[in-house]
Amino acid sequence: MTKRPEKGENAPSITLPTGDETNVSLNHPRGKGHILFFYPKDNTKGCTTEAKDFSALKAQFLELGYDIFGISKDSLRSHQNFINKQELTVELASDDDGEACEAFGVWVEKQMYGKTYMGIERSTFIVEADGSISAIWRKVKVKGHAQTVLDHISQTTA
Repeated sequence: MTKRPEKGENAPSITLPTGDETNVSLNHPRGKGHILFFYPKDNTKGCTTEAKDFSALKAQFLELGYDIFGISKDSLRSHQNFINKQELTVELASDDDGEACEAFGVWVEKQMYGKTYMGIERSTFIVEADGSISAIWRKVKVKGHAQTVLDHISQTTA
């Protein structure tokens, strides 16, 4: 595993597809910054709740100048099905080869029911316009997380 980026460091220089021949540069936000939330799997309970919560707050994030991107190893086709089925408004980026998950240090060893496996640790990063990471949440608990991120940005940009 590569070194996990820390607050204040530059975000890894990676570009991921978001669908319809569009891409997102993870270290080069379009506005003031962007929120990158890494999640394990499309259409699972926690991931659906998280994506819906960020979608519900999207307008408020945009008012503050921040875009939101969900990232998992699912394909673009899976993402599009997820967006349609759950009526999501956030963009989803496909990291099918795991490059971004490795670079952001979210591809980790996990345990469930006594089995050890590799998977995505639910994590969120705020990347500022200059490419620096201003905040990190690792091992995210879904309930209230999107609001916590919005509150953080509201307080730091006030």
